[in-house]
Amino acid sequence: MESKKKHNIQYDRMIQTPVPRLIIRLAIPTVLSMMVTNLYNVVDTAFVGRLGTSASGAVGIVFGFMSILQAIGFTFGQGSGSIISRRLGDKDSEKASVIASTGFCLSFITAIVASVICYLFLDRIIMFLGSTETIAPYARTYILFILATAPFMVSSFTINNVLRYEGRAMLGMIGLLSGAVINILGDMIFMFGMGMGIAGAGLSTALSQVISFTILLVPFYKGQTQCRLSISNVKFNAADIWDIIATGCPSLLRQGLGSVTTIILNTEAAVYGDAAVAGMSIVSRLFFFLFSIAIGVGQGQPVCGFSYGAKRYDRLKQGFKFTVMLSEMLMIILGAILYIKAPYFVKLLRDDPEVVEVAVRALRLQCIAVLFLPLAMNTEMLMQCTGQKLAASLLSMMRNGLIFIPVLLILARIRGISGIQEAQPLSYVIGFLPGAAAAYMFFGKLNNSDERDKTRKSD
Repeated sequence: MESKKKHNIQYDRMIQTPVPRLIIRLAIPTVLSMMVTNLYNVVDTAFVGRLGTSASGAVGIVFGFMSILQAIGFTFGQGSGSIISRRLGDKDSEKASVIASTGFCLSFITAIVASVICYLFLDRIIMFLGSTETIAPYARTYILFILATAPFMVSSFTINNVLRYEGRAMLGMIGLLSGAVINILGDMIFMFGMGMGIAGAGLSTALSQVISFTILLVPFYKGQTQCRLSISNVKFNAADIWDIIATGCPSLLRQGLGSVTTIILNTEAAVYGDAAVAGMSIVSRLFFFLFSIAIGVGQGQPVCGFSYGAKRYDRLKQGFKFTVMLSEMLMIILGAILYIKAPYFVKLLRDDPEVVEVAVRALRLQCIAVLFLPLAMNTEMLMQCTGQKLAASLLSMMRNGLIFIPVLLILARIRGISGIQEAQPLSYVIGFLPGAAAAYMFFGKLNNSDERDKTRKSD
């Protein structure tokens, strides 16, 4: 009875709280957790940068690999989370628990398999990720620790998304923040206090992932969530597995293609030496800090998924408009700061004239183009939250791969390192167009459906 009462309170909160307030309440912990997590990435890059340019480049190589692991976690997390938010909106908490448990189990098993395969072909994978011969030894040392704890890292992303989609973003934030803080402290202790160098960075990351995973599990076993994680709830039903993977596919494409583009970017930059790889790696870290804020605000989209399941289309529309406007405002303010202080931030991570020259121009171009990102990204998330699998997948493919990869390859051939710097910003501008078109068509159909429902009720 007590559990049902809590579920009803949470349902009422998601369906009655004013939309702007609810989105901000969900977005703030997500933005904070992503900012701290990415602050760790920036601090980690700064620490490793003290070991030399090749070691700094290794962080970029491993970052691309970690993005692939993140893609797996987001696939099962956002795939199951989208279904969960709609099930809870329809007051079906039993099915939501089955989906949560199955998604978690799938992510853990998939990460184990991926780790074993990657270990067997590790040297080839490191070079495939865009490493040079001088960067490879550092990258190999670092990546071994990541492989050892990959199942915990991947399933942590899954659990965090499940918490967020049922409106418990604050609980997810606690787990991620704890891991990020431990990671920063671990870097200082292992890398410099114990003199372990790049191995210390890897060990710190590995330990923090296991601790974060443990903290994220606690709410499920203390009765603080509507979903229940349990072996008995795991159902390897073909229909459910397909629904989770198909719904999460846009996340896989978004994160996975992002990882592929990072790999191609590293490979193209490697032609111009370690300084170019390190410079573009630093840009990825700094810009991802800004990018993560846009993603964090977009995490208010579970309000849209919940409202869609409850057939409250008025709240869905209001939620989408508010997230786009809030994301755009933050991108303008923070993008301007990053643009103006670009040399300062780059030098914090690696004070090498060659690295700074490459990084500053690329970073400033991305700060300008980021203005086109919020609408495209929030439209992708809207499609995913409301179960529009094909549309969400196509948008993710276009922005993260079908547009960026050919633009990068063409500009790199025509304009060399300048083209490599310009490719990502140009892809953001081009990717805005299909996002705007998809949003216009979605809400056009939604308005027609809403009118038909009102007509039936009046009859």
